[in-house]
Amino acid sequence: MPAMQNFPLALQAVLLLTASNVFMTFAWYAHLKNLNDKPWWFAALASWGIALFEYLLQVPANRIGYQSLDLAQLKMIQEVITLMVFIPFAIFYMQQPVKLDYLWATLCMLAAVYFIFR
Repeated sequence: MPAMQNFPLALQAVLLLTASNVFMTFAWYAHLKNLNDKPWWFAALASWGIALFEYLLQVPANRIGYQSLDLAQLKMIQEVITLMVFIPFAIFYMQQPVKLDYLWATLCMLAAVYFIFR
């Protein structure tokens, strides 16, 4: 990832974790929409195939992030990214209704970020 070497380490980690999380979200949930008519083991194998790409991004992201963030900060960033990826995925890809609960969850995450980074 030479193009990202000029970015601060924390930003590199956030970008890689975001891309990783897109793969993770599809690995965990897209089979509910796309492979619902297939046996569970087929969906599991397809999910593992997608998850490989998630890990190929997530492992370097955590290694890079851990150079400038502590473990709790790195984990909290991951959780916030998970929510920020999941909400559009649920609404636009899985056609789930928009819920006010997404706002409340986001506010709780922002509070958690405050406490981890203060």
